[in-house]
Amino acid sequence: MNITEWRTYLVTAAERSAGRSTAEVVAAALDGGVDVVQLRDKGVSDRERYETGLRVRELTAAAAVPLLVNDRIDLAAAIDADGVHLGQSDLPVAVARDRLGESAVVGVSASTVDQAREAEAAGADYLGVGAVYGTDSKDVSGDRDGIGTERIAAVADAVDLPVVGIGGIDASNAAPVVEAGATGVAALSAITAASDPTAATEALRAAVAE
Repeated sequence: MNITEWRTYLVTAAERSAGRSTAEVVAAALDGGVDVVQLRDKGVSDRERYETGLRVRELTAAAAVPLLVNDRIDLAAAIDADGVHLGQSDLPVAVARDRLGESAVVGVSASTVDQAREAEAAGADYLGVGAVYGTDSKDVSGDRDGIGTERIAAVADAVDLPVVGIGGIDASNAAPVVEAGATGVAALSAITAASDPTAATEALRAAVAE
């Protein structure tokens, strides 16, 4: 799989899905052309997250779209996900490689150049850099006011890994993130909480393409 072709990246959040199931939101985003899905869904039981993961795995596999799991290496293995996304306080990249295999995709969250370089040295496949514009979500690193596109540029210049911008990004502000050097953008609320997740995904794709 070519991570440099990931333009739009959905991070699921059951608590923000306006009463819809995570599977429904993922299906809608896939219809809109999303390039990769990360199963996050914090705040639910392990069993519920596992069962949701199995359903989402079916959807992403049918669409030939990669599925990653936030934080949980064991859950990624259990649902046969394509990889995992790790935060700064999660288990090391080497552990994910050992448990999931060398072919698994391992992403790492970073909010500084030093963190980005450390992740690259550890063998990460890509970086999730943010929060770009600020967010109240706990799945991204950085200042709630946002690290800004200048930091995206600094990180992109410092490492040879694909950079995915995350945090407060929607169709209205995605373009500057890509212009700063990100290969793509990740969205949580912009898709999950949208009245029409398919249209929101399409709008985000269009903004990145432009």
